[in-house]
Amino acid sequence: MKVVTVAEMKDIERAAIEEYGIPGIVLMENAGVEVAGQIESILGILHNKKISIFAGTGNNGGDGYVVARHLHNRGAKVKVFLIGNKTAVAGDALTNLQIITNMGIDILEVTNQHDWDKVKIAMTFTDCLVDALLGTGFTGKLREHMIQVVECMNKMNKVIIAIDVPTGVDGDTGQVQSVAVKASYTITFALPKQGLLLYPGALYAGELYVADIGVPRLLVQNIAIQQNLITSGDVTNMLCKRQPDAHKGSCGKVFVVAGSRGLTGAAALAASAAMRSGAGTVTLGIAESLHDIMEMKVTEVMTSPLAEVSPGALGEEAFSEIQRLSLQSDVMVIGPGLGRHEETLPLVRRVIMTVERPLVIDADALYALIGHTSLLTEAKSVPILTPHPGEMARLVSLTAEEVNQDRIYIARQAAIEWGSIIILKGARTVVAFPDGEVYINSSGNAGMATGGAGDVLTGIIAGLVGQGLSSHEAALAGVYIHGLAGDIVAKNGMIGMIASDIIKALPAAIFGIQEND
Repeated sequence: MKVVTVAEMKDIERAAIEEYGIPGIVLMENAGVEVAGQIESILGILHNKKISIFAGTGNNGGDGYVVARHLHNRGAKVKVFLIGNKTAVAGDALTNLQIITNMGIDILEVTNQHDWDKVKIAMTFTDCLVDALLGTGFTGKLREHMIQVVECMNKMNKVIIAIDVPTGVDGDTGQVQSVAVKASYTITFALPKQGLLLYPGALYAGELYVADIGVPRLLVQNIAIQQNLITSGDVTNMLCKRQPDAHKGSCGKVFVVAGSRGLTGAAALAASAAMRSGAGTVTLGIAESLHDIMEMKVTEVMTSPLAEVSPGALGEEAFSEIQRLSLQSDVMVIGPGLGRHEETLPLVRRVIMTVERPLVIDADALYALIGHTSLLTEAKSVPILTPHPGEMARLVSLTAEEVNQDRIYIARQAAIEWGSIIILKGARTVVAFPDGEVYINSSGNAGMATGGAGDVLTGIIAGLVGQGLSSHEAALAGVYIHGLAGDIVAKNGMIGMIASDIIKALPAAIFGIQEND
């Protein structure tokens, strides 16, 4: 499914009106009908239900007036609170305001404290609040009077339904500068907006519905829109079905260079995840003094000792063996728990420039790229990088907070500049490609905020590449399968989930996707 920016949605609406001849008031009517229908589905029989609609003076308020009309016709007791003056309402919104005025629907202009006293009394006895204040027309910080409205709505502990985008949420980034409506449900139109899928916007949106308001299909499927949502259906078409005569040599050979003193667990998790995601064989290259430890940690994974420069740390002496083992494999992973020894970092950079297999770069290998990201353009194939926000921040000289404030933009720009696939991990993981295309993952949960979960993702992606998926496909399928495995584990509770739990759930996650084919 395509995902749009606020500007792209405006362009779609403009094209629907100007190029296809659909009057704007028809789109507003369709939007209001859809919202009213969803409210009825949520609340049940509407007869005598008390519903308060908070409307702004723009088109989002116009949608709210249409909703008021249809709810009134279905027997609900509707009150409309217009935050501002009727004289500020224009165009299609004004037409619909005049209609509900003629119908005798209760409308109160909220312009002073006395009006607010009436609002608070009405809210106390209402069954549902509807946010039709600003929609996608909001950026920056809310004004004081609007903050008062939002805070009052949130304090009422009522079902809140937001129209298009909850007031206070940036429709592009999902950021909240001051306060925002904490919606129980959000009904958005035609396509989901970025900010409804990214946190914290997704938290304020509640349960999300995408309503069809009659926008021509060619507009909502426009390939020029470069944001997408990863769904199970997308991944189903990517996964390889195992042939009856398959053998371990035909299911992919993965080579992992990982681990250092105190961080052997990361190596074990990445290698084991590659196995559990379906790879035929996995070889783990690790510093020779840690080799015996790894042989006890992993059973199905083969281990190979590599020359070390100090106990547990790799240097240039290991390069020739790494190169040899990479040529015997279909894909290579470098970085999980590898360490940051001063001689390990140049080794990583040399591997990135010379390895002739698809490459997944994670953790300490990302640290080796700080100040050296231009090397990525010299890689023999398009590398896959899997940074969390802190790692990404170091690579682009920002803070983790700044990265999270505009995840899509930063991931996209890095992918384009570095000629790489960027998987920016976090609550909603973002996958960006060098052509500017971006995908937002729809699976996963907060229980996956546990040490080692990122190492598992790295292993999954490598395992999928080994089985024949392109790096592009493996990145998308990998993040979705990773999240879905976490969702399977979370059915028994999120608290206490550990990375190895996610690994154990991988076969069930993959089977579930394939069964839905």
